[in-house]
Amino acid sequence: MTAYPLFSGKIPSSSIFIDFQTASLSSGRLKTLFRLLMNPTAQRIKYLTDLLNRYAYEYYTLDAPSVPDAEYDKLFRELEALERNYPEFKLPDSPTQRAGTEPLTAFAEVHHEVPMLSLTNAFSPRNENGVFDHSEMYAFDERIRNGLNGKKPQYVIEPKFDGLAISLLYRDGVLVQAATRGDGTTGEDVTQNVKTVTNIPLRLHGDNIPKLIEVRGEILMLKADFITLNQHQTENDQKTFANPRNAAAGSLRQLDSRITAKRKLTFFPYSIAQQQGGKEFTTHTEEIDYLTTLGFGHKN
Repeated sequence: MTAYPLFSGKIPSSSIFIDFQTASLSSGRLKTLFRLLMNPTAQRIKYLTDLLNRYAYEYYTLDAPSVPDAEYDKLFRELEALERNYPEFKLPDSPTQRAGTEPLTAFAEVHHEVPMLSLTNAFSPRNENGVFDHSEMYAFDERIRNGLNGKKPQYVIEPKFDGLAISLLYRDGVLVQAATRGDGTTGEDVTQNVKTVTNIPLRLHGDNIPKLIEVRGEILMLKADFITLNQHQTENDQKTFANPRNAAAGSLRQLDSRITAKRKLTFFPYSIAQQQGGKEFTTHTEEIDYLTTLGFGHKN
């Protein structure tokens, strides 16, 4: 067995010892931690996983890479080789999952503990004189005020993305499940596909990580990436996509996650459905800011 140093260079913020802070007393969990500590190859895999995830966070979220691409690629190839030779030590937040895994035969069903509801429209039609009718919007505001017992609300105005709603479940900071909205009560398990989306953290960042958190948002394809995809489809005599939303939905629902990995998708979070531990907040803006500190973001 090749001997590797436990740490080399800069120690990532999420080191192997962090696991002891969140570990349960189950014998299986403790045996896994003991095996990681005692085996030098497992230690090296853990170190590379943490380091590469930190580099990805700096690149995709902070837009402040600290190493050149060649250094990242070198470490990535080393991790790939170690995981190939020692698959029992591969971690659930390994960045090598970004490339996709073996095809599934079908998507498993996921029951949403908190229903994923859809948005209601409010239209402002314009009459023949060019005057807008905002009565539906005013009615919405009235319902909100009645629900607040007359208190004056403050609104946050955000763009409506035309993509695919996704629920991301993290336990002890690690992404363990990703599901589509489906009918709002039951969705499809698309975890392996979602792990290929580069700006979704496989492990949360920061010092105030909740024990459990369900993040909801939209996966979409940016227009520039949509144009690139259709050019590739045309060059390879394959069917092109009608619009970015169809391209995003079709890419995410591939049974072969390796196909998903080849199509550039982007995630934008917009809410937290449930949370145990971590930071408390009272406004939607604070909620979004907290998600940014956990590693969610887009460098553009």
